[in-house]
Formats: sequence, structure tokens, C-alpha cells
Amino acid sequence: MIYQTHVIMKLPTQLRENIMNKLARRKHVATTSDKPLVPFRIAVSSAILIILILGLSSQILARLEYTQLSLPKGAKMRFGKGGANGAAFSHDSTRLAVASSIGIWIYDVTTGQPRDLLTGHTAGVNTVSFSSDGKLLASGSYDNTIRLWDVSTGDTLHTLDELETDVYSVSFSPNGKLLASGNGDHTVLLWDVSTREIHRTFKGHTAHVSSVSFSPDGQVASGSDDNTIRLWDVNTGETLRTLSLHIYLDCSVAFSPDGKLLANGRGDTTITLWDVSTGELSNTMSGHTNWVFDVSFSPDGQLLASGGDDNMIHLWDVSTGRHLPTLLDGTADVYTVSFSPDGQLLASGSTDARIRLWDVSTGMLLRTLEGAAGWVYTVSFSPDGKLLASGSGDSTICLWDVNTGALHRTLLGHGGSVQSISFSPDRLTLASGSGDETIRLWDVNTGETRHTLRGHTSDVNTVAFSPDGQMLASGSTDDTVRLWDVNTREILQTLSGHTNTINSVSFSPEGKVLASGSDDGTIRLWDASAGKHLFSLSGHTAWVESVMFSPKGESIASGSRDGTVLLWGVTVTE
Repeated sequence: MIYQTHVIMKLPTQLRENIMNKLARRKHVATTSDKPLVPFRIAVSSAILIILILGLSSQILARLEYTQLSLPKGAKMRFGKGGANGAAFSHDSTRLAVASSIGIWIYDVTTGQPRDLLTGHTAGVNTVSFSSDGKLLASGSYDNTIRLWDVSTGDTLHTLDELETDVYSVSFSPNGKLLASGNGDHTVLLWDVSTREIHRTFKGHTAHVSSVSFSPDGQVASGSDDNTIRLWDVNTGETLRTLSLHIYLDCSVAFSPDGKLLANGRGDTTITLWDVSTGELSNTMSGHTNWVFDVSFSPDGQLLASGGDDNMIHLWDVSTGRHLPTLLDGTADVYTVSFSPDGQLLASGSTDARIRLWDVSTGMLLRTLEGAAGWVYTVSFSPDGKLLASGSGDSTICLWDVNTGALHRTLLGHGGSVQSISFSPDRLTLASGSGDETIRLWDVNTGETRHTLRGHTSDVNTVAFSPDGQMLASGSTDDTVRLWDVNTREILQTLSGHTNTINSVSFSPEGKVLASGSDDGTIRLWDASAGKHLFSLSGHTAWVESVMFSPKGESIASGSRDGTVLLWGVTVTE
């Protein structure tokens, strides 16, 4: 009997709330060595082969035109291919399909080059499977649908949309007549490929089904986050065997000062550098052993600092990608890193509620700033580099003397965690956004609250001064962006249109255009003076965590939880 052994490299997402409610872990189902599970063991060895192929081809892909494939309208370049969720070889081993958070990449196995990007799903794609004759490709997505694709044309033939839950895994039967899907509602469904109707429903798992696979003789095995694998009789729908397991088998962005490079800290422990003008991958820097939370360029653009979930700060030579000193930040995650304006010091904020100041030239820890009682969410140097502000989960803001490391002043008044802080260009005012739904404007010299700005109805996640310091923008979990007159404290505009949390705001260099990024997956551009919505940039398939104008204002970079950074060409008359 001719049959297909396909590979599912699915890493089912299991969201874990943290201080920003935005980080994720991935959880896998382990397997046993029982004979009926031979296809699972084959899948593991094939997965290793996939990793090798993708790894070896990464340098080749750097100069290919994948940056232009299936770009969303308005985007001029794509950095990254999205988070890889699953992969499958065609039966003749000539093609490799990779399910990603932005679509399905089709690779030529011989050359390692991407042949196509299949788009149509409205959320991340979790899983793919080729039919044994190589004519069909099935895909399952977070958009609660399964799609059947014509491999030769890349067109969607059918959309199976009878589900009301995520699809985590799909697998064709050896004869290609049936398709199995593992679903978020704890079921396994068998679909008749010719009629696209549900042939049978398997029930018994008590958590989402993260993996399904046909054996050579046509039986179905399913793995679930309930820590079991079930073997099913296709004809009766009964469970043949249940295997209980005990082992569990998820972005920051910064422009270089000259705007020529874009750095991206990633969840796969790497940092990528991209050439902004060409969209080519300039370098990939490896050294972290866990998530990279934040990246920051030195003022001269020669160094890059990165902080991560491995309690480490790494310094990198931007021109060569060479790894410089590694700074041990103690026993806590490094959530934020920032260079002083003169580039001589590096500040790091950690979840142990400490701020550390490092000598950039030697990598030595100069001093540890203690005073905050909660996790440090954000740090920012004053424009003159003499003060460092930190916002933390204990509702306080600490101002530190950079030269001595002494706690200069503690700013009290917020009733919730301090999510974002921003110095005014003249250094005299500090703005802070908090989980207490307010924004405070502080006198930096006295530490007194000058004004409390009220209007948002939920957490204030981001604040930013306009370049002239006359206006303040804020973004909130109430799905709105607000523009404030710093002198009169009045709300100038309430910008509505996003359908979910606002995570980031950024003024253009001239201050007349504001960009906002949201959990709804879009970036919106606004006329800052009129409050008019100019246009929206759509293309990400997950939360937009960060938006930033390039130094000259001709481009916007957006970082998303879909694993990509998109670079947008923006032409706005200011």
C-alpha cells in the first residue's frame, strides 16, 4: 500500500499571562515507544531533517524575493516569515510546506528557495498536510477553518468552516479520501474530502487536540494537552487505546540611529538585523538561551544591546554581528535595556525590581539601583543623560542619578502599575501611563505631580511626547488613542477606530502624523492636529506590539506577535 508519512511540527500555543500579558510558552505532547506509534517516531526524525533544511537554507533565503511575496496592501517589505507552527513534505519530497502566522510558505526542497506564499486564512496557520498524490494541501488555522488548496496553482479549492474552534492539526489518510483534524473543542473530526462533510466525530479528550496522524493501515492517533494519546478505530469511532503521558511536549524592534538597519528581538532566542533599503537579512545573532524581550542600539549605532528571559544582557558588534561581553543581570528576566545618550552606560530593568547600570566599554556592573518594590516595566534616560526613570509594578516611578547610582527621587501617586514613561524633549516633564487609567505629568526637578490626565477608561499602555513637547499621545486598553495639550491638559482628540488594545504610539519626526499599533493587528496613521484618520496598514495576523517611525519619517516599522516585522513606505504630506 502506498501511503504518506507527513510531518507535523506543531507547537500548540498555551498562553501564559505575565506582567505585560503578552508573552507565551509552547507546550508539546510527548510520545511513547509503543509499536502503533511508529508514525510519531518517524515524524520526530523528519522534523529534525526539516530543521536542518531550514537552517542550511537561511543564508540562501536572505537574498531572495520572499520579502515581496503576497505582501499586504501598502507594505513595501517584510522582515521575517512569521512564526513557524507546522511543516509537511510533499510525498515526492520536492516541496516543503511551512505553516506560519502569516500564511503557508511553499519551499523547493532542492534549492531551499520559497516558491509561493499561500494566503487566505484570517489568522495564523497552525498545521499543513499534503495528500499522498501531492495534488492537495490541507491547512488548519486559528480562524476556525480548514482550507484545501490546489498545490499546482496555489488556489483555495474549498474552505471547511463548520467549526467554531481553532484547528491545531490536520492529516490526510493514506488513500487521500479522508482528512482528520485535531481541534480546540477537544474533538477529532474525520472529513470526507470529496464531499467536504464531517464523516465522523471522535470524542474523549479533555483538552485541545494538538496532533493527529494516520497509521499506514488507516487508523488515527491523536495527541492532546490532556497528556494522553488516543488510538481510534476509523470504522466505529471507538477508542482502541489511551496512552497516558507524564511529559509535556511562544517582539521588540529598534531602528539604528541612521535608519539603515532594523533590529528585531525574537521569541526563538535570536536577534535579526535587516537592511531597511533592501529588506535583506543582514545578520542573525545567537547567544540567548530564551526569549529576547528588548533590543536597543547605542547612539552611534555601533553596538546593539539585548535583554532576555535568560537573565542575560548581550552586547553585539553591529557591523560584524560579533558577540561582545555578556552581562549577568542576576536571577530575573531582563525586560528592558537602554543606552545613555552618550553611549557610555547601559541601563537594564528586571523582574526582580532592580535597575542595573553597566559600563559599556568594560561590561562591568557599576551599580545596582534598588528602590522599586515591584517588577520594572520600563526605563528611560532623560535627554541630557543625567537621570534615569523607571516605572514598576508597585505603582511607583523612581528617578535615579546616573553618575552616582543614588535614588534621586521616588514619584508616588499612581494607583496601578506604571506601564509607560516618557521624558519631554526639554527634560523638565515626565509623563507616565498606568493601570489606574490615568496619565500623570511630573515635575522632574521637584518630583511633584503637575497634572493628572483623566479620560481613558482602562489601562494606559503607552505614552509619547510630540517632538516639540506640546502634545502628548496615549494609547489604552479601552481601544482608543488620545491626544492631549500638555499646557492646558485638555483632550485635543479622541481617536477611535481600533477594535482592540492600543500597545504603541509614535510621532513622526515633524510631529504632524501619529502612528498607533493595536491588538487588532493593524497600524493606523492619524493627522495629529486634526485628529483625522489618514489610513490603516493591515497585514499582520496577530497583535501589533510596537510601531516606530524611521529617523527621517519615510518608513514605519511594526513588530507583531505573528513573528514578523513589516516595513511600510509612508508618504504623508506634512
